[in-house]
Amino acid sequence: MTRFQELECFVAVVETGSITAAADRMELAKSAVSRRLAALEKRLSVQLLNRTTRAIDLTNTGRAFYERAVAVLSDLAEAESAVAQERGTLSGVLRLALPLSFSVRHMGEPLSAFLAEHPEVRCQIDLNDRRVDLVAEGVDLALRIGVLEESTLVARKLFDASATVCASPDYLNRHGIPTQPNELLDHDVLVYANAREPEVWSFRDGSGARIRAPLRPKVSASNGDLLSRLAEQGQGIIQQPTFMLDDALRRGALVPILRDFQLPVIPAHAVYPHTRHLSFRVRAFIDHLVVWFAKDLPWDTALDSPTLARKRN
Repeated sequence: MTRFQELECFVAVVETGSITAAADRMELAKSAVSRRLAALEKRLSVQLLNRTTRAIDLTNTGRAFYERAVAVLSDLAEAESAVAQERGTLSGVLRLALPLSFSVRHMGEPLSAFLAEHPEVRCQIDLNDRRVDLVAEGVDLALRIGVLEESTLVARKLFDASATVCASPDYLNRHGIPTQPNELLDHDVLVYANAREPEVWSFRDGSGARIRAPLRPKVSASNGDLLSRLAEQGQGIIQQPTFMLDDALRRGALVPILRDFQLPVIPAHAVYPHTRHLSFRVRAFIDHLVVWFAKDLPWDTALDSPTLARKRN
């Protein structure tokens, strides 16, 4: 057991809030984490943590030691990154938290290109639409699509996504086509449950005035793919980013409506904790994503596809 390992365990326990969570993050047995903490406190002859049946809290001494321990580990990581940069090679594990539906559709190519360029890098990827606690779960980098709410995260903009309101031709033939946002209250709507206000859609009219349209959802779900499939089957109207709908729009399975009204632009960011040292491999991956998504994005032209043009004519 090294002092470095003791520091890693101590920092992991503080950041995750428990020995069990720290053990999961470090892929160690709980007994190994407990032994390293005990050895650290014995060597320093101080109590760093107050342990109760419900929680683990820092002592005053432990709080000061934690700040120094984070700095030491960051300095070491920076030194390793500098060596890797001089060698021109990247290695190690890249821990990513990515949104499920977007990543299945659009992250395969940029990930593959990065791994082909840096074959010694390995990835651990959590595909989930939930908001992952980056610090507690030991995640290096997350992709967040939507307005950022957490001020504790450092963010780098990747792209802006457009959204559209649409439904299947079958649904519109049976229920009619709404021409004003307030008419949505009389329609079946399918809403994304993870949105900030799932039961309200916001628009701006031609003058820029904001319109809030209340909804009566027929289906609320935390996965956009399911909502898209239900919409294609004629179950209702959806609002989704075009990166979710580009294929269905091009095929004519879904038809955009309310196009005289603007929807909010949806920003996408790469985010990481400000307390986490940004290793060279993480920094390189962020730079790679910025360059990749600066290109023309395929979903941006979905609303101008020939199929939709024929339908409008």
